[in-house]
Amino acid sequence: MSSSNKKPKLQKIALLMAGAGLGIALSLSFNAVADKDAGGNPLPVEELRAFSTVFGLIKQSYVEPVEDKKLITEAIKGMVSGLDPHSTYLDAEAFKDIQIQTQGEFGGLGIEVSMEDGLVRVVSPIEDTPAYRAGVKAGDFIAKIDETPVQGMSLNDAVTKMRGKIGSSVTLTMLRKGEGKPIVLTLKRAVIKVQSVKSKLAEPGYGYIRIAQFQEHTTENVAQAIDALYKENKVSLKGLVLDLRNDPGGLLNSAVGVSAAFLPKDTLVVYTEGRTPDSKVKLTTSKENYLRQSGKDDYFKNTPKDVKNVPLVVLVNGGSASASEIVAGALQDHKRAIVVGTQTFGKASVQTIMPIDNKTALKLTTARYFTPLGRSIQLKGITPDIEVEEAVLNGKEQSAFRIREADLGHRLDNPNDKEAGNKKAASETKAEIKTEIKKLKPAASSEAAEENPREIASKNDYQLQQALNILKVQQILQNKNAAAPAK
Repeated sequence: MSSSNKKPKLQKIALLMAGAGLGIALSLSFNAVADKDAGGNPLPVEELRAFSTVFGLIKQSYVEPVEDKKLITEAIKGMVSGLDPHSTYLDAEAFKDIQIQTQGEFGGLGIEVSMEDGLVRVVSPIEDTPAYRAGVKAGDFIAKIDETPVQGMSLNDAVTKMRGKIGSSVTLTMLRKGEGKPIVLTLKRAVIKVQSVKSKLAEPGYGYIRIAQFQEHTTENVAQAIDALYKENKVSLKGLVLDLRNDPGGLLNSAVGVSAAFLPKDTLVVYTEGRTPDSKVKLTTSKENYLRQSGKDDYFKNTPKDVKNVPLVVLVNGGSASASEIVAGALQDHKRAIVVGTQTFGKASVQTIMPIDNKTALKLTTARYFTPLGRSIQLKGITPDIEVEEAVLNGKEQSAFRIREADLGHRLDNPNDKEAGNKKAASETKAEIKTEIKKLKPAASSEAAEENPREIASKNDYQLQQALNILKVQQILQNKNAAAPAK
């Protein structure tokens, strides 16, 4: 998968990934960028001398002999992991796993994770996986893997230890807010096949599309889902719910493609800013920015035209990260959709995989991304237009268990922090919707919370039912405005 001069700028900086924990970017061309700065920024002699001294002392005095290769590898890991939560050194096995993950199938437990304070934090369990079925929750801390404490491990080492032979078992000891004692779960490893897109008519006239993760085929799968919903409904849809809850991100070009399903051609979706020329990119809904192969027909060539105007609600929560936030932010900035749910994760950085040799690579944060109106959601996340909490669990909101980018160590600052996040005021229509929705709002119950809240279009999914109510209120308001005499 090498880059081509004829391909758009997006592909020149590779298949960029925007995932929350192990989200990555695949780039199979690497220039020695350090050489570019060597003239103006000479190497720090004193620090290198200290490094050499420490290296020599370990070789001479450590209790056991240590190979040079191990010392240098661990030094590289430490250098990179200290930058931010998403940069890391990929050894041969991790590099291979990363490439497999983007294709939607890999072996393991099915958990998106990040590292914080020496412990592994769960960003989100992936749907239909051993971790998801066992009850692993976003925000859980993994303290031990089998009998080995996680404290002191690198993130890659922890992930590697959780993976293994298909069918073999691994025991996780986890800490969860609100629980008085550790939670111990024994999970059986499986081939993780992530179904990126699911869809269903939530009820007659109202479609539902769920994206679990942004993968290589997500854009075309969304196009297929739209076609299927219109065919099943037989007439134009009255409204559509795009569910991005607990979607930790994925490929940036897929996020652009999903946005393109609902926005006009050549509309700005996201732009990135970094230090190198290739990291400064503006991505629009032009098909060149999301087609996997140049020269192919647009995935949305035959989708119904009114999908560009169908009333749209985007569902988000604290597990919606990066690529999910790009889509929600673009649709919100262009006033194409009403964003409903709770504050998102808040990761606005892009990682690029830079191969070091044929086996190892560096996953490095190379750019910040911004929404079309110039918002950085780093640390802040996307603020919903209409906030709808998840159902109540034992008197506590489920969002209390969420871990967000702002909670992570070494995280990037927000470059427009002075603006204090999203200043966009709710429109009069949204204010009317908020007023009307209160009339339809049922009380949240612990009984509903006990059901799987992400079962496809579940009647017990409180946030989804509220999203459908919002679409119905929009329909009422549209009909009311259409019937009103002209002034």
